[in-house]
Amino acid sequence: KDALHKLQDLFLKNNIVIMVGGSGLYTQAVIDGLDYFPEINPEIRLNLNQQLENGGLKILQNKLKELDLTSYNTIEIDNPHRLIRALEICIGTGKPYAAFKNQPKEKRTFTPIKIGLEADREFMYNRINKRVDLMFKEGLLDEAKELYKYKDLNALQTVGYRELFNYFAGNYTLEFAVEEIKKNTRRFAKRQITWNKKDTTIHWFNYKENTSEIIKKIEEKII
Repeated sequence: KDALHKLQDLFLKNNIVIMVGGSGLYTQAVIDGLDYFPEINPEIRLNLNQQLENGGLKILQNKLKELDLTSYNTIEIDNPHRLIRALEICIGTGKPYAAFKNQPKEKRTFTPIKIGLEADREFMYNRINKRVDLMFKEGLLDEAKELYKYKDLNALQTVGYRELFNYFAGNYTLEFAVEEIKKNTRRFAKRQITWNKKDTTIHWFNYKENTSEIIKKIEEKII
């Protein structure tokens, strides 16, 4: 909602607005809108997270298969966050997660042109590893330590915090936690690439391509 309000204000003064970054899901929410889901008792998510920690991913996957076979066959069931989200909707509403998907959405008042930059995998993975090292130099460890008391909050179940919380709990060495952050960030990047490659409306450019040539091609799309 905040992004849409900001876009509305910007379009009053500009014919073209550029939005940079954001996850695939966030971009989709701004451009196309999201499906509506009712509020769910947070205890359900806490319970599912506990089951994940104690019994592993397979138990939750089997539970979703039992409650909502359609979602089991369509969502990323190897992604704990997506899996738990689907399950909490099933359990909290008594209806399949799939029943809330693909509802009619409010039409946007702007026409998007999606631009994607691509690079070879080795280059991206090296950039990810260097970025993680930089995050530690800039205080990630101290930041995570301050947040450890809130470790069960859904907002903190993310790459970077999750591995360091395991370090604070004595499950990981610091060296192992750092390597896990790098590995899991690379996996997350791979999932983002897979997500974006499914979108046939994205215009892809190699990051090495001349900037003026990219701008020229984008202008042709606008005109």
